[in-house]
Amino acid sequence: MVSTPNMSVNLGGIQMKNPICTASGTFGNGWQFEGFYDVSRLGAITCKGVSAEPWDGNPAPRLAQLPSGIMNSVGLQNPGVREFVREYGEYLSDLDRRGCKVICQVAGHSVQEYERALELYEELAPFAAGFEINISCPNIAKGGAAMGSTPEGAAEVTRACRRLTKRPLLVKMAPTNVAEIARAIEAEGADALTLINTIPGMCIDVRTRRSKVSRPTAGVSGPGIHAIAVRMVWEAAKAVSIPINGVGGVTSGEDAAEFILAGATAVSVGTQNLVEPGAASRILDELTQWVASQGASDVNELIGAFEC
Repeated sequence: MVSTPNMSVNLGGIQMKNPICTASGTFGNGWQFEGFYDVSRLGAITCKGVSAEPWDGNPAPRLAQLPSGIMNSVGLQNPGVREFVREYGEYLSDLDRRGCKVICQVAGHSVQEYERALELYEELAPFAAGFEINISCPNIAKGGAAMGSTPEGAAEVTRACRRLTKRPLLVKMAPTNVAEIARAIEAEGADALTLINTIPGMCIDVRTRRSKVSRPTAGVSGPGIHAIAVRMVWEAAKAVSIPINGVGGVTSGEDAAEFILAGATAVSVGTQNLVEPGAASRILDELTQWVASQGASDVNELIGAFEC
């Protein structure tokens, strides 16, 4: 009889009972999925991005279906940290007690906004095992480019946030120049990386000649970006020594296994949650079976085991 392998991993100081997490913005704040399975089965969830003050997000339409995924232009609509904690803190505290780690994502349009949001989280969210800094937000003070689109910008945000918390600090990277930017983030004290975020794309309605979402461009996610994400995780893993949370188009245990072989310590399930609410639980089972099939007694033996 084959024994069940050890699936626990350490993601930059967040001790997870297994590598499966959920991607921010695709899983609500966890409670919405409790009717489909016991969410505490998962190693962690990542909550939707929250800013210091409420954001309205982008106007509708916000979603467009693609042949191999979706395009979204939600714009990080959220109620602000205080209301988020008031509304969801009790559930998230209970989820933490049940063994599933809670990662809170921090959003901002300037370094000062990131700092204020993280200060509020530090004060109000004892249930947070760590914080994920979403540096793909547009910098409104500098023309709208993503905060993390350059090594200098990514380093500035990471440095500012690192000063404010001793809890594990993850940085969610934009899908650009990942090796150089990953090194800049690591140098400023980040404990782990999350990559990739959605890839900018366009989707035009040829009948109306207008975008299918409210803006000309939006973020593409789903199976169509998986191979790109695996490549970027591999590039980042070669560039830094801190752990990586791999995200992008995971629909099966084999997809998750690809990320682990490429160098990811944890794997987040994103868009698939929207079409198959039980996906993350199923993928955990499939990944566990894969580890056993490799003759490994511990999933950590397989992190970065890709052979070129």
